[in-house]
Amino acid sequence: MGVDMNLSLYTRALLDDIERRIDPDVEEAYYSGWKSFWNSDPGTEIFAPHRKSVIAPGVDIKDIRINDALGDFELMLDYELASLSKKLSKGTDALGIRANYGTGIMTSLFGAPIFEMPEEMNTLPTTRSLNDSDKIREILDRGIPDLYGGFGEKVLSFGEKCSEIFEKYPKIKKYVKIYHPDTQGPRDIAELLWGSEMFYEMYDDPDFVHNVLRLITNTYKAFMDKWYSIVPKEKELSVHWAVMHPGNIMLRLDSAMNLSLDFYNEFSKPYDSELLDYYDGGCMHFCGRGDHYIDSMCSINKMYGFNMSQPHLNDLSKIYGAAMKWQKRLLLLRDVDKHTDFDFLRKGIIHRQ
Repeated sequence: MGVDMNLSLYTRALLDDIERRIDPDVEEAYYSGWKSFWNSDPGTEIFAPHRKSVIAPGVDIKDIRINDALGDFELMLDYELASLSKKLSKGTDALGIRANYGTGIMTSLFGAPIFEMPEEMNTLPTTRSLNDSDKIREILDRGIPDLYGGFGEKVLSFGEKCSEIFEKYPKIKKYVKIYHPDTQGPRDIAELLWGSEMFYEMYDDPDFVHNVLRLITNTYKAFMDKWYSIVPKEKELSVHWAVMHPGNIMLRLDSAMNLSLDFYNEFSKPYDSELLDYYDGGCMHFCGRGDHYIDSMCSINKMYGFNMSQPHLNDLSKIYGAAMKWQKRLLLLRDVDKHTDFDFLRKGIIHRQ
């Protein structure tokens, strides 16, 4: 598919400015730091990468509202390039952009209604849960949905168009990664799609829940396989958010904070493990409390590291203990200085935000 390269003067200025500011020597050194973090035995330092030099931006950033960007590829590209420009100025973050359509990408494929947040919030959209097990049975009967339904077409088109545009900018093509969209994880997709009725069904009809999770996992593979046919996997380290990591996916596990350890082991871990193995590993993210299942999660063979957005809600001695036991890395850890009571902080397993 050809891309209309008649981009606006502002978009071209952003691309030209980012291309100018990328220093290959600086980026190679930054990349080497991440490789050492992942490949070395735990050492004595908290990992806090920083580019050895940064170049100030030469283009003023426009305020683009995310709701406007949802319906316009170039505005979405401008939104992401603005974020990329800020990363270059900050000097600590990995260089990447994504098709930034929120948490409802996968659920929208199954027909969940898209919900855009009020304009004044300027935050990403989601989808509404169906909260109807009969509708979920209908979805199950239909099988893998159209990958271009819902947000699918916009996400995949973003990958295609950005890949072609980046061909014109050799340093951007090499050092800026179009990382995979927010495809969540099987458990989160199920909860976002199904709603609270899912939790009752876990008791009343666990086979039904497993069948839904099987369909979701198969759909995840189909969608991500399509994505990676457009934007090829990285050979060593992938980018996600501000980090670099081995493997090819970043799974989300927010809904597991509502599960017991037994239910995590039955209804989440097998599907996460399958996807991590299928995509040659990756990392995981969870919100809220995860210390009750952290040891089990860390035992997943190709789960190399994890990020938690609310460390203060967790027993950090359990979190650090599991990370040390299984030799996993902690990513984007906030407020490290508040947690210096633990010897684990001196073991080199932590990447500091």
